[in-house]
Amino acid sequence: MSDREPPTVTDPTLTDKAKADAEERQRRQAEALRANLARRKAQSRARETPTRPKDGE
Repeated sequence: MSDREPPTVTDPTLTDKAKADAEERQRRQAEALRANLARRKAQSRARETPTRPKDGE
């Protein structure tokens, strides 16, 4: 057996452009998730209050 220590695993080093790209992707994804949640809530609310015909209609 070897007395050497195993190499340590580190996060990959990103360039400034790669970091900016990743931040932009994360921002867009967060925006899309918020919009999706708003749509789903609106659909859920619409299902909770069914429209009933008024008397005499």
